Formats: sequence, C-alpha cells, structure tokens
Amino acid sequence: MPQTKSAKRALRASKDRRLRNAKISAGYKKAIKLARAKNTPSLISTAYQTLDMAAKIGVIHWKKAARLKSQLAKAGQKTPSSTTQPKVKKSSKNVSLKSIFN
Repeated sequence: MPQTKSAKRALRASKDRRLRNAKISAGYKKAIKLARAKNTPSLISTAYQTLDMAAKIGVIHWKKAARLKSQLAKAGQKTPSSTTQPKVKKSSKNVSLKSIFN
C-alpha cells in the first residue's frame, strides 16, 4: 500500500488509466474482429478509427496500429466480395465508435 500522499494519488491515477486503456483495447480488438468477419468498408473504416485513437492515446504503439491496418487492408483485397458488388440490404444498425466502446 502506498504511504505518501503523492503515492496514493499516483495509485488512483494508474487505476483510472488501466480501466481506460482496457476499455480502448477491448474496443479496437472488437472492431478488428468485426471488420475481419464481415469485411464491409464501413466496418474497416471504424476499425481504422479505433486503431488510430488507441495509438494517439498511447494504448498501442503507432507502428502496431499501422501494421494492423495494413493487415485489414490486405484481408479486404483477398475476399471475392470486394471484387463483385452483391446487393446488400441496408442495415438499420450503424456501427459507430460509441457502440464499440459500450
């Protein structure tokens, strides 16, 4: 247990950061899984945004974010659905950053 006043404050701050970082980490991992599974441009864009946000805040390194975005782009090019445009029903659910982090 921390003894000094500054150590107690540092402990509170590190707990807050840990919770924030865990939420952001879970959010970008969920976004990547969704983008890889369904492979739609909107989901890939959302995954890019979450990766950029995680890198900006410092949860992950910016080079890791770039690597993951590159892998998503490569996976999007390999699927046959990206070459042909099937008729897709518009979903009533819009995937946004708020829905990923909540």
